[in-house]
Amino acid sequence: MSLSRLWRKYRRFGLIFSLCLGTILMFASVATSTPSTISSNLPNPNFKSNVELAVNPASQVPSLTENVRQTVLENGLTVLTKEVHTAPVVTVQVWYKIGSRNEEPGVNGIAHQLEHLLFKGTNDRPIQFGHLFSALGSDSNAFTGYDQTAYFGTVERDKLTALLTLEADRMQNARLDPQDLEREKRVVISELQGYENSPEYRLYRTVAKAAFPNSMYGLPVGGTKADVEKFTLEQVRYYYETFYSPDNAIVLIVGDFQTEPTLEKVKELFGNIPRRGEAERKKVLEKQATPINTPSPTTKSTAPIVVKEPGSVPLLQIMYPLPKAGYPDEAALQVMDYVLTGGRSSRLYEALVESGIANSIEGEVSTLAGVGWYGLSASAAPNQRLQKIQSMISQVITSLQTKGVTAEELKRAKAQYKAGAILGNRDINSQAVQLGEAITTAGDYRYTDNLMAAISQVTAADVQRVAKKYLTPAKSSVGYFLPTQLREEVTSQSVNNHQTLANHNSGGRVDPELVNKYLPPISSSAETPSQKVLPESFTLDNGMQVLLFPDRSTPAVTLSGYIRAGTEFDPKNKSGLAGLTAANLLNGTKTKDVLAIVKSLENIGASLGFEEAAEGVSIDGSSLSNDLPTLIKTLADALQNATFPVDQLEITREMAISDLEQGKDDPEFLAYKTLQQKIYPPNHPFHAFPTASSLQSITRAEIVRFYKQHYRPDTMILTLMGDFDSGNVRSLIQQQFGNWKATGKLPEVTFPDVPMPEKTVQLNPVIPGKTQSITFMGYRAISRKDPRYYAAIVFNHILGGDAFSSRLGGEIRDRLGLTYGIYSSFNAGKQPGLFLINMQTAPEDAKKAISSTLSLLQQVHSEGVTNAEVENAKNSISRSYAVELADPDNLAGAILMNRVYGLEMSEIHNFPQQIQAVTTEQVNQIAKELLRPDNLIIVTAGPSLSASR
Repeated sequence: MSLSRLWRKYRRFGLIFSLCLGTILMFASVATSTPSTISSNLPNPNFKSNVELAVNPASQVPSLTENVRQTVLENGLTVLTKEVHTAPVVTVQVWYKIGSRNEEPGVNGIAHQLEHLLFKGTNDRPIQFGHLFSALGSDSNAFTGYDQTAYFGTVERDKLTALLTLEADRMQNARLDPQDLEREKRVVISELQGYENSPEYRLYRTVAKAAFPNSMYGLPVGGTKADVEKFTLEQVRYYYETFYSPDNAIVLIVGDFQTEPTLEKVKELFGNIPRRGEAERKKVLEKQATPINTPSPTTKSTAPIVVKEPGSVPLLQIMYPLPKAGYPDEAALQVMDYVLTGGRSSRLYEALVESGIANSIEGEVSTLAGVGWYGLSASAAPNQRLQKIQSMISQVITSLQTKGVTAEELKRAKAQYKAGAILGNRDINSQAVQLGEAITTAGDYRYTDNLMAAISQVTAADVQRVAKKYLTPAKSSVGYFLPTQLREEVTSQSVNNHQTLANHNSGGRVDPELVNKYLPPISSSAETPSQKVLPESFTLDNGMQVLLFPDRSTPAVTLSGYIRAGTEFDPKNKSGLAGLTAANLLNGTKTKDVLAIVKSLENIGASLGFEEAAEGVSIDGSSLSNDLPTLIKTLADALQNATFPVDQLEITREMAISDLEQGKDDPEFLAYKTLQQKIYPPNHPFHAFPTASSLQSITRAEIVRFYKQHYRPDTMILTLMGDFDSGNVRSLIQQQFGNWKATGKLPEVTFPDVPMPEKTVQLNPVIPGKTQSITFMGYRAISRKDPRYYAAIVFNHILGGDAFSSRLGGEIRDRLGLTYGIYSSFNAGKQPGLFLINMQTAPEDAKKAISSTLSLLQQVHSEGVTNAEVENAKNSISRSYAVELADPDNLAGAILMNRVYGLEMSEIHNFPQQIQAVTTEQVNQIAKELLRPDNLIIVTAGPSLSASR
C-alpha cells in the first residue's frame, strides 16, 4: 500500500498520528503552488527494447515484493531490503511493533507521545534531530497507528549511511528529558485539538468505542488530553525501554543501493544493540489478551449513537466488526467494498449520490493485527435525513446479499484493486510503507502479494457469502452526527506591532556548527553524474503544448494537465462558475452519458479528474500503461464534447453548496478565505469565493458559454510520464486533439493593484464547538518569475520552510511548544501570490504564539540571517531536490508547472544551480524587502480569542 493510500485509509478517521504535517493549502491556485525543490537527477527512463504503446500484459502484474530480501540479525532485528534503481535516492524506514493497542487505559496515547520525543535527540547527539535530517536533505517524518510506530526518511543515495546512523542512535540512546516531555505534551494536545475540530473524527471516535468497548482499538490512537496531561517521564521511559528493542523492530531500505555492502553497514550500526524489554512486552500482551467484545443481537442495541454538536453537515458512520488481518475472507471483502463504494459506478454511489440523498459515500476494509472492521461513512445532501441514508444503505446491502453481484461488477472491482496496488506503489516511499504495514500488521511482508493473488480468485459467490456473513445489522455500530446551528462571527482588533516576550531567545536558531558537529559523515561519491534527460516537447497546430517523459520502471502512466479556465474568469456575482464547469466535464459528452464515461475508466482502474483554482484548471489522471489510449480518448472527449446534462449539473450544484457549508465549519478554510479576501480588494479576481446564492444563480447556458470561451487548445498543456512509446503517443494525441480548434479572441483578465496593508490587523472568525485555533498571516508578495524568487526560497527555508530546523519551527514549536506545526511559504504563481505563515495552536496559546511569531519576524527583518544559515539552507534544498522528484507524480507536476510559468525546459535541471548561486546579501535583502512584520493581516479561526485566557 502506498504512503498516500495508507494515509487516506487511516487518517480519515484519525487512526494515524504524525509527528508533524506541513499544511498544504488546498484552496490556493494551481498556478501559485510552486515546488520549492526540483530534481535534476531525474529518474532513469530505463527504456525497453519494444516500441509498442502497450506492454506485455504479463508485465502489468508485477509482484510488489519482487527482489525483497529479508535478513534477521542475531539480536532479532528484521531487515527488509529492496533495490530500486529508478532514481538516485533511497528511503530508510524503521517500524516498531508498538501502537496504541499496546497501551492501557489511563496512558492512552503514550506511544504517540514517545514518537514525538524520539526527535528530541540522543545522549550522543543532544540536538533536535530535525536539524540533522534537514542538513541531509531528508524528507523525514513519523507516525503512530494502532499496531505500529514508524519513522521514515528519504535521501540521496550517498546519505544512506548517515541516515542509518541516526536511526540506530535513537533506537538505543534516546534522550528523554522532563522539560522536553512537558513541551511536547503541549504540542500533542494541540494536535489532538486539531482532530477534535473535525466532526468526522468525533463521530468515528464515538462509534469505534461502541464497536470495540473492551479493547484499546476502541480508543483513539493519539489518546485524550486528560491522559496526555498526566504522562510522566517514568511512563514514557518504560514504553521506550520495553518496545524500542531490535527484536521488536523492522528496518526497511528501498531504493538505489547495493544490498551486500548495505547489509554489512546495517550489521555494524544495529547489530550490537542489545535486546531489551522482552519479558515486559510479554506481560503487556498477556494483559491485553481479553477477547474482543462481540455481543449477541439480544444484548446489543441497534439504535444509532447520536452526537449533537456544532457543525454544518449531518454525517453517518457504520462499523461492522471483522477478524484480524490475514483471515481467508479478506480478499472477498475487498472486492465487495469496490462493488459497494468503488467509484461513481458503485452501487452505493448510484443509490445515494446520484439520487441526491447524500453528497458522499466512502467505504474501507480495515484489517489490523488484532481486529478488523468494514466502515461506511456518508454525508447528507441538503434537507436529507440520515435515517433515509441508512435505510438506503440497508436496501443496497440486502440486494447484494440476496441477488449477488454481476460478472461486470466482479471484473471491475478486481481491475480497480489491481490498478490501485500498482499505481499506488510507484515511488520508493510507498513501496517501503507497503512492506512495513504488511509485516507489522500481518506478520508477513508478502501479505499484499498474497492478497492480490487471492483477489484474482474471488468469485461472485464469495462476495455474496461474505456480505451475508459480516454485514448484519445486529453486529454493526451506527453513529449519527447531527449538527447544531453554526454561527460565524468576525471580530477585528489591532495588534501591538512591537510586542515582545520576555526570555525571547535568538529566534529558535541552532548554531550550524553544532549541527555539523553531530551530523554523521556523508559518503563521498566519485560517480559520474547521470545524463540530464529533458522531456520531449511538441506543439500541435492548434497551439496545444505536449510534454512527454517516458519511464519504463513500472507499467503505469501519470497524466498531468493545465488549461487556463480558472476562477480568475468568474464574472461578478457568479463565483463558482469555473468550478461547476470543471466538475461537470465528465458528466456526459455528445456520444456518452455519465455512466458510460465512468465505467470506461473504472472498468480498468483508471482515474481522471479536473480541479479549478484561481489561475487555471488542473487535470490529473493515471492508468496502467495498456490502458493509456482509453485515458487520452476520454480526456479529449471531455474537453471537446462535454454536454453538461441538467440532472448531473443539479447534483453537482448541491454538492458544491454542501461543501460551502462544511467550509464554514472548517477553521483552516475559513482562516485562509478570510485572509485572502482581506488582502485582495473586492474588484480583484482573487477576492471572490463562491456562495450558495452565486452557485444557485448559475445557469446551464452560462456554463456552456464559459466552456466554449475558456476550454481551448491554445491554453492547454498536457504532460505524460510513464510506460509508453513516444511515437505512438504523439500519433494518438494528434489524432484525438488535432481537430480541436480555438474560437474567438484569447480571454484576458485585468488585475488591479493590491495595496500593502497600512498596519497589522487581526481578525478572529469564531466557529462554535472548536477546540483548536488555526492562524494564517500574510500579504501579497512575488510571482514565480520575479528575479528574487530563488533568494526568497532560501530565505523561506531559514524562516519557516522546515518543521524543526527553521527559525519559526525551532522557536514557536520546539522551544516554546506552542504549536503542532508552524510554516511559512511564498506562494508564487503567474501573478504575485501570498507570503503566508500558518500554525495551529490551543486557543489559550494562540495570542502568545502570534506575539512570539511577530517578535521573531521583527528580529529577522532587522538583523537578517547568517552566512552559515544560508549555506546550510542552500545545501538542504539542493540535497532534497532529487528526493522530491523521485516520485513520478511530483516529477510530472514539476515539468508541467515549469511550462505553465513560462520557464525554460532546462529549469528542471538548473534549479539547484540557481539556489546555490544565491548569496547571503540577497537573502538579507529579501528579509528587508519581502518580510513586512508591520503590515501583516492575521486571521485566527476557531474559538473566540477573547474567551481564551
